[in-house]
Amino acid sequence: MHLYNLTLQGQTAINQAVHGNFSGTPKAQEICVGRGSTLQLLFCDPTTGKIKVLCSHEVFGIIRSIIPFRLTGGTKDYIAVGSDSGRIVVLEYSSEKNSFVRVHQVRLLHH
Repeated sequence: MHLYNLTLQGQTAINQAVHGNFSGTPKAQEICVGRGSTLQLLFCDPTTGKIKVLCSHEVFGIIRSIIPFRLTGGTKDYIAVGSDSGRIVVLEYSSEKNSFVRVHQVRLLHH
């Protein structure tokens, strides 16, 4: 059995925000935001000038930190997400799946 917790109304406050080229599209800039337990990838639509949600993902826990980074020689940014569960997860945005894909996960141990 799997338990999953969803609220009726989504978070409106943005706790964390970073920018980068997460889709890998040349000269594109997206914004990755953390809203409580929701991770969203936003972009500015050039035709309307409005910010739209490219991808939204619920995580199990509260997002405490988001850091973008790029591998040497790469053209795409990755996202390192820290949560209150004591995990650091490296995510990559997949435009084919239109979702975040976990590349690596580390659980920090408390002594």
